[in-house]
Amino acid sequence: MSSTVTTSVATRGMSPRKVAVASFIGTAIEWYDFYLYGTAAALVFSKLFFPSFSPLAGTLLALSTYTVGFVARPLGGIIMGHFGDRLGRKSMLVLSLLMMGIATALIGVLPTFAVAGIWAPVLLVVLRVVQGFGVGGEWGGAVLMAVEHAPPRSKGFFGAWPQVGVPAGLLLANSVFMVMTSALGEEAFLQWGWRIPFLLSAVLVLVGLFIRLQVEESPTFQDVVNSGEVDRHPFVTLLRTQWRSVLLAAGIKLSQNSIFYIFTVFVLTYATTVLGLDQSVALTGVLISSALSLFSLLFFGWLSDRYGRRRVYLAGAVLSALFTFPYFWMLDTRSAMMIWLAMVIGMVAHDMMYGPQAAYFSELFDARVRYSGASLGYQVSSLIAGGLSPLIAVALLGVAGNHHWPIAAYMVVVGVISIVTLAVGPETHRGDSRGPRGVDGTR
Repeated sequence: MSSTVTTSVATRGMSPRKVAVASFIGTAIEWYDFYLYGTAAALVFSKLFFPSFSPLAGTLLALSTYTVGFVARPLGGIIMGHFGDRLGRKSMLVLSLLMMGIATALIGVLPTFAVAGIWAPVLLVVLRVVQGFGVGGEWGGAVLMAVEHAPPRSKGFFGAWPQVGVPAGLLLANSVFMVMTSALGEEAFLQWGWRIPFLLSAVLVLVGLFIRLQVEESPTFQDVVNSGEVDRHPFVTLLRTQWRSVLLAAGIKLSQNSIFYIFTVFVLTYATTVLGLDQSVALTGVLISSALSLFSLLFFGWLSDRYGRRRVYLAGAVLSALFTFPYFWMLDTRSAMMIWLAMVIGMVAHDMMYGPQAAYFSELFDARVRYSGASLGYQVSSLIAGGLSPLIAVALLGVAGNHHWPIAAYMVVVGVISIVTLAVGPETHRGDSRGPRGVDGTR
């Protein structure tokens, strides 16, 4: 593609800033829904839906229902990626938002085990699957809208805006939980107060829906349409021509996704069940580190525009692997200040990877199959790392007698896998905005 066409893609249509902010707000609402479940699974669902088990077994079962959402994410990525490459990014973003919001609001009216017996956790799992399917297709569309509207030399920065929606959603979910538990007390919160954060999703979805309907279709996708290059079977074409890029994306993401869910979900269980601390200590740490991410993700996205996606990402992967054991040593001090410091350092290392990730994954794939490719690589890794990490961590905790070293060792292993994958992966930040055409990277 000529530089003239590339420039026109970046400059026509809506302002990249408006698209980035819209992507951020919509993504924040969707991830509020998704992380709300994670917080509830770690803190209250074991008592409400699995009350006949021991605290550790109940938590393990509650986190298993949490993991089910990750099983559905690759399927959502494949199906919505297919239609996103054929029909456009915008329509899939609207659909994903509706699926997430409706499923989350319905969780807020579910009967508990005491009322419905075994049907209570069954219905919980069904709604979690719907959540996972929706969020599986959401990420690819949100980041592509931001990246494909962005100027050629600022794709890392603008691509980081929907990434910021993730800690914003986490921050909002945990804030609502803290406010409700503080205002109502533990007994009232367990009886009925836990439902309010889920029901609030219905209001937020209306806001997100209004915003997303105002955003114009991606100019890059529109170029594909105008040139008559829309692929009728993008997923098949992806697996035939760019399967190496899918594997690269999955391997690169492994460390980032694994440590994120250990730092933000498992840490809630570790702090309360192993360290014997009040849940507010860990929740406060999550809030502090998430608030910092609102700025650090944008910084590292911008940094990747200057120094390269792979270089910044690799620095974060190395730092994360080196910090795993010190992270748990700091938690074990039981000092709130040390715990919060550990969570902040861990999140900064994570953000060095997650900030450039949107632009990096987008640039790995040709525009004709980009939604399918970025979504599949992202969501397969999310299933392996994000969905299983809290479950693996709790299981290792039980096997090791509440010692943290197997969990830290697991985090080092996934870190090494990402480091090796990055070492063999390409640098992309000076490439063509339409992406590679085929496995050899040529057009």
